[in-house]
Amino acid sequence: MKLTRPTLYGSRHAVSAGHYLATAAGFAILEAGGNAIDAGCAAGIALAVLHPDEVNVAGVAPIMIRTGAPGGKRGKVVTIAGLGHWPKRFPVDLFMREHGGKMPLGILRTVVPAAPDAWITALADYGTMSFGDVAGAAVRYAREGFAVFEYMAAMIKQYEDGYRSWPSNAAIFLPGGKLPQVGDRFVQTDLAGTLQYMIDQERAASKRGRLAGLAAARAAFYCGDIAETIVRYHEENGGYLARDDLANFHSRYEEPLSVRWRDFEVFTCGPWCQGPMLAQALRMTEAAGGLKGLAHNSADYIHLVTEIMKAACADREYRYGDPLFVDVGMDELLSDAHVAARVGAIDRERAMPDMPPPIGRYPGNMPPPAAASRAKSDAVVEPDTSYCCAIDRWGNAMSATPSDGSWRSPVIPGLGIVPSGRGTQSRPDPSHPSGVAPGKRPRLTPNPAIAVRDDGSVIPFGAPGGDVQVQAMLQVFLNAFHFGMDIQEAIEQPRFATFSFPNSFAPYTHLPGRLNIEDRLPAVTLDELRRRGHDVEMWPALTRRACSVEAILLDSRTGFLRAGADFRQPAYAMVS
Repeated sequence: MKLTRPTLYGSRHAVSAGHYLATAAGFAILEAGGNAIDAGCAAGIALAVLHPDEVNVAGVAPIMIRTGAPGGKRGKVVTIAGLGHWPKRFPVDLFMREHGGKMPLGILRTVVPAAPDAWITALADYGTMSFGDVAGAAVRYAREGFAVFEYMAAMIKQYEDGYRSWPSNAAIFLPGGKLPQVGDRFVQTDLAGTLQYMIDQERAASKRGRLAGLAAARAAFYCGDIAETIVRYHEENGGYLARDDLANFHSRYEEPLSVRWRDFEVFTCGPWCQGPMLAQALRMTEAAGGLKGLAHNSADYIHLVTEIMKAACADREYRYGDPLFVDVGMDELLSDAHVAARVGAIDRERAMPDMPPPIGRYPGNMPPPAAASRAKSDAVVEPDTSYCCAIDRWGNAMSATPSDGSWRSPVIPGLGIVPSGRGTQSRPDPSHPSGVAPGKRPRLTPNPAIAVRDDGSVIPFGAPGGDVQVQAMLQVFLNAFHFGMDIQEAIEQPRFATFSFPNSFAPYTHLPGRLNIEDRLPAVTLDELRRRGHDVEMWPALTRRACSVEAILLDSRTGFLRAGADFRQPAYAMVS
C-alpha cells in the first residue's frame, strides 16, 4: 500500500494533533522551551476552537501524562479524568419519570464542565508555562478565524437541525442562517472573549507567581463572571447546574490501569471511560494465541479481532461505570480466568450474532439488554472528540482526548461555549452501571493511552470516534508492534469496526452482528466474513468514521522520535 505521508523522524520533540493548526500551536510551545505538557495543553485547547463541532472549551479533556525518565529510570504515569459529574441536585429519576426513559436533547444533558480545570491542573502540576502562554494560539484562531474543512462542514450539515434548535448555536455555526462551506472563515468572537477573560484574570494575579496566576484563570471560569453567566442561563432555562457544582469541581487524578502485553506496559484510563477495553482486548489477543499465523487484515484476523471486541464491549456494557459509584471489578475482568472464558467462547468459524452474555456478576439491576432489530441502519459514529499528543526532549509524554459536540445542547449566549453535554453517555435508567445519578460521572468514550516498552521506548496514542476509538487504537497498535509497520503505515491501513452492542451515545443504537469495513479489502475477504455470519457493510475507502489515530513513538534504541497523523481528517504531526 502506497502511503500518503511519511513517518516523520526527529531527535528533539514532537507533536501530533487532529488539526494542523493545533499541532502548530503545540510545536511553537516546544520551540519556545516548554515541555510536552505545556505543548499538549496548547494543542488541546486549540482543538476546542478548530474542531468546534466535536470539541468544546467547556467540555471534557481526559489527560494521561508520563513523566520523563532520565538515567534510565522509569517515569511515572498519571491520569487526570477531565470529566465532570451530574449536578448535585439533578433528580435521579427525571428521565424515567418525565421523559419515558429517554434523554432529550438540550440543557438537561449538561454535566459540570471539566476541560478548563483539567488543562490548568496539568499545567500547574506538570507544566512550566502560564495559561496565557498555552491558550494564546486558541484565542487567535477564535478571534481571527480559520478555514472550514471538509469533515467539519459535513458534520454541521448533518446536524443542522440541532444547531438551529437554539439561536445562540445557529449564530455561530450557521452564520447568516447558512451552512458554512469548505474554505469559509469560521470566527468565534465570544469564545475568544471567554478565553481572553481567563488570561486577563491570570495576568492580574501573576505577580504572586505562576501557580497563583493559574488558580486565578481557573477561578475566572468556575467562580467568576463565566460561572455566573452559565448558572444564570441554567436557572432561566430549566437546567440544574448550580454555583457550587462549578466552584467545588476539581478534575480527579485517577490511577491508570495497566496490563502487560509482550514487552510493553500499556496504560489506559480507568472504567469511568472505555479505556480498559483496550487492555482487555490486548489480553484476549494473547490468550487467543497471540495472532500467530494470521495475515494482516485477512478474514481470519478480522474475524478474531471483531469477536474479541464484541467480548470487551459486552463487559463495558455490563460492568463499566464511575468507580466512585459502581464496583466494576476490573481485577476480575483482567484476570486469567475471565480472559480465558471470553476467548473460549469465540468460534473461529462463526460470528457471534450479538455481543456475548455477561460472565460473572452483573452489577446493575437490569437484565442484559435484549437483542435489537437487524433492520438496516447506519452505524452511527458521533461527530465528537479530537486527540493530541506530545513528547519533549526530556522524555515527558502527554496524551489527551478532548471532546464534546456543540449540537446537542445550547451555547451560552455571550460566552461561545456549550457546558459539557456529556450526560448523553449516561443511561436514563439509574439502575444501569452507567446510569444517571447526582454527582456521578457518565461513562466516557474518549480514552487516551500511553505504552512503555521495556527498553524505555514510549508511545502516546489515541483517537476520536466514539465506540470505534478503542477498535482503531487496537488495530494501529497491533499494526505497529505485531506486524512491524512504521507509525504512519500503521495508521493508514484499512480499518474495520463492530457495532454489535448498544451505542455509548443516546439513543444507544444497537446493531447486532454489524461489521463496517473501509472499502479497500479484496472481495474474497469480505465474502468470507459474510459466510461466517458477519453483517458486513462497507464504509468509503477512507472515512473519519474509522477514527483519526495520532501517535508518537520515542524509540530508545535509535533515539529518534517517530510521529504519525491520520489522513482521515486534517491531522498533522511536527517534529524537530
